[in-house]
Amino acid sequence: MTALTEYQRLECPGIWREAAGAQRREVIVALGDATVVISDSRSERALAHWSLPAVLRLNAGEIPALYAPGDEAGETLEIDEPAMVAALEKVHSIIEARRPHPGRLRMTVLGSILAGVTALGVFWLPGALVGHTASALPFAKRQEIGVGLLTDLARVGGASCASRLGDSALSQLATKLFGTGATQIFVMRDGVADAVHLPGQILVLNRALIEDQDTPEVAAGYLLAERLRAEDSDPMVQLLQWAGLRATFRLLTTGNLPEDALTGYAEVLLTTPDAPVDEAALLSRFAAAGVGSTAYAYAVDPSGETVLPLIEGDPHPGGATGRGAVLPDEAWVALQGICGD
Repeated sequence: MTALTEYQRLECPGIWREAAGAQRREVIVALGDATVVISDSRSERALAHWSLPAVLRLNAGEIPALYAPGDEAGETLEIDEPAMVAALEKVHSIIEARRPHPGRLRMTVLGSILAGVTALGVFWLPGALVGHTASALPFAKRQEIGVGLLTDLARVGGASCASRLGDSALSQLATKLFGTGATQIFVMRDGVADAVHLPGQILVLNRALIEDQDTPEVAAGYLLAERLRAEDSDPMVQLLQWAGLRATFRLLTTGNLPEDALTGYAEVLLTTPDAPVDEAALLSRFAAAGVGSTAYAYAVDPSGETVLPLIEGDPHPGGATGRGAVLPDEAWVALQGICGD
């Protein structure tokens, strides 16, 4: 831990310049354990993460205090909040006091260096970096990346389908299956074999799961199964493993991926076989959503042999009707026409 306990959750306004000559903008500055987090004052989106040990004050004794994230950085941050300035000064005093000093025994110095290198090596192992970055991302950033992936999918399979009534039906379907929340469902014309999940609770369906079916329970089943896969294996982790350490580090430190980081990932999503889902867990999702599982089971395997537990354990074997129906008839008709050519 670098920051002091008494300064945890400390925040204040500031003025941030991304690079020399760039326009100054108002931000929110937060003091973390080992970083200074700079976020947009309106959207609260993280703009930059500065390592506390590397932060330099450029105008000692003056207010507003002017900081930079390193010796050669063109990026600057102005802070006139006394509490934050005092916190940064105190943290830096502690960091400086902990630095090795000349005259100490050689073995102590070597031991400290070895321990530091070992700790740094452990933290920067690829898996640790990817996992840490994915867990630190706010939902809004995950959703932003998911929308970016949707654009890359459109490059392969064409733009997603949309219509006023069809979009309303998709919203009703999302609420029926996942409750009121941020889940978004999109329908693609081509490319997607059946369904895929993207970061930020974004689910994508192939149009055939709607147009070629007599009941919305088939599409509902694919969506429930895909959400279960997303919960079993974080799609953000999978994306960062593919994007590589450079892109991951860029996302962690600046809050943004490189511009071309998502290009080509659509092919990976569309050619990776679906991971199996636990049938008992899936049946519980059907039950919780009030959806029958039989129609979905036969869509997966028309013989029924490999999906027998989903047929025999159907929580609504007759299919939900009336107020419990997956979608009202008019919404289902509208959804079937969402890709109207």
